[in-house]
Amino acid sequence: MLESSSLLVLPDLTQPTGWLPLAFALVMALAMLAYVILDGYDLGVGVLLRRAEGDAQKDTMIASIGPFWDANETWLVLGVGVLLVAFPMAHGVILGALYLPVALMLLGLTLRGVAFDFRVKARAEHKPLWDRAFYAGSLLAAWSQGFMLGALVTGFADDWASQVFHAVLGLCLVAAYCLLGAGWLIMKTEGALQEKAVAWAQGSLWLTAAGIAAISVATPWVSPRIFERWFSFPNVVLLLPIPAVTLALFVVMARSLKRLPTRLAENNQYGAAVPFACTVGIFLLAFYGLAYSLFPWLVVDRLTVWGAASSPEALQVIFYGVVVVLPVIIGYTVFAYRVFWGKSTALQY
Repeated sequence: MLESSSLLVLPDLTQPTGWLPLAFALVMALAMLAYVILDGYDLGVGVLLRRAEGDAQKDTMIASIGPFWDANETWLVLGVGVLLVAFPMAHGVILGALYLPVALMLLGLTLRGVAFDFRVKARAEHKPLWDRAFYAGSLLAAWSQGFMLGALVTGFADDWASQVFHAVLGLCLVAAYCLLGAGWLIMKTEGALQEKAVAWAQGSLWLTAAGIAAISVATPWVSPRIFERWFSFPNVVLLLPIPAVTLALFVVMARSLKRLPTRLAENNQYGAAVPFACTVGIFLLAFYGLAYSLFPWLVVDRLTVWGAASSPEALQVIFYGVVVVLPVIIGYTVFAYRVFWGKSTALQY
């Protein structure tokens, strides 16, 4: 049964009925955050692929994400899996409302996977086709995720103004992924491609800022409760560091990107990680702000974490599985990044 915001009562968090749904909500949130950052940069690299010059640059770009991209998508599977088994009612509402963008995202991810494997083994005359397929799959998946984010923020409103907002936010998330991907390439590549990545990051910077500003403005107006949470005193003072630090990170990144071309021309790699680190920081702050706004709702003013949860008995069984699986996922992710860290070179078969 859908819940009314006026009847919201928090359960006893010392009991399994209280803390188990909260624990699964935290796991789901962290999985989606890890996915957005980790798969975000390789989606961004895929969107930027069409701007590279020559097969050598494209091969290096693919090599920079080659050891990681498939494992990065594990976090999406984990997040959606937790939503399905721990919050089945919310799963039905959310995926029912987002059926089309979810289908488009899966189509894009499938196209990316096929193109990734085929482009490195295809004949020379077929390689550009798979490059375009990889770009198209990356663009479609990134835009679909932005559309879904917009729908989540507006409570799945379906009027034409909301749909336009969702679509525009999809473009902003594409830009954010391109910024993340360009930051990744600045760290992982050298020479002309690295210099191009700096220019790509500069081109994506302010559209990303516009997307974050749009979410920040739209979210409090979705629900009176969210508005009060942000703008009532003393919350408005205590939360001021979030937008202030976000703005500071944008300024630091803009200055770094302005200085990097001179340093790179002198073969000086100092500061090469700053754009990527700043972008990750911006993503973390945006995620925290969104989580603060929406909690404890999974569907704004309709379904809470506790109202959408499975029975405590079912959650306890699932909990044991998560305790085993989650450290394994974290472990092999850390191991993969540790092994393949460093500058990338072109793929060779």
